[in-house]
Amino acid sequence: MTDFFSIYGFLIVSMLLGAVLGLSLYLPLMAGQLSLASPGFYALGGYIAAILSTQVFKTDGNFPIPVLLLEMLLAGVVCGLLGIVVGIPALRLRGIYLAIATIAFVEILRILALNLEITGGAVGIFGIPQPFETAIEYLWIVLPLLVISSLFVYRLENIRVGRALIAIREDELAADAMGINPTYYKVLAFALGAMLAGIVGAVSAHFLNTWNTRQGTFDVSIIYLTFVLIGGSRTVVGPVVGGMVFTALPEILRAAADLPGLPPWLAQFLRDSRLILFGLLIVVGSVFFPQGLVSPNLFKPRKFRQRT
Repeated sequence: MTDFFSIYGFLIVSMLLGAVLGLSLYLPLMAGQLSLASPGFYALGGYIAAILSTQVFKTDGNFPIPVLLLEMLLAGVVCGLLGIVVGIPALRLRGIYLAIATIAFVEILRILALNLEITGGAVGIFGIPQPFETAIEYLWIVLPLLVISSLFVYRLENIRVGRALIAIREDELAADAMGINPTYYKVLAFALGAMLAGIVGAVSAHFLNTWNTRQGTFDVSIIYLTFVLIGGSRTVVGPVVGGMVFTALPEILRAAADLPGLPPWLAQFLRDSRLILFGLLIVVGSVFFPQGLVSPNLFKPRKFRQRT
């Protein structure tokens, strides 16, 4: 068992971080907003933790866990406030226009990180101190984060705020006519998703030991979008399952590429085709599984299930 965790510990923690990132995209989708801004907030949270841990909270030996928790809190607050600032004008857009606006936001953050001295430019920030000796020990932080985030989103769905978000998703005009303020609730969902992405970024900066502009790109946006659209966009379980499965998928493909007897072209395709496969999954999944693989019908008795 020790050998198992030493070999697969990094992958296990990465899968759980992917699940929390899936939830960060799921929150704006609760209000029907296709936002691709999570990688930008994720990168920003990582930069906040990387700068603080290497320039402000310098320590000898293992990085103090209370300080890591403080960095997570600061990253969440900063990303949440920025989410409000960005969300108020951006969330007046809908559909593909909102997606384009959030992609532009991610690119703005990436260009800033490339040109600012404090972020290390294209090289990034290296030598981010570690609070743990091994990768699997990050479960002490990541597992409670996933549990708390999942319970929070699940509870949010079942109170007045969640019902308002779902009403906006189903029919914004009807929700507005019933006295629900669409702008307020959409900005709230956007800001909560930004906070969650920033917190994950702060943990990931320490976990990866380095941070650069590759952490927040358009390619990453497509990967995170797959977590929700294919995992499930109508229940909190969907993005959790999608985040874990599609974080592990590239490693599964690399392992499959090393199987004996495969043609060289196929092995190379399996190693380098992650984005192609994710794009195909989004297209195929949108046609055959419009609510994702994990839909609300899965949790209903058979006689109450409806055709999607």
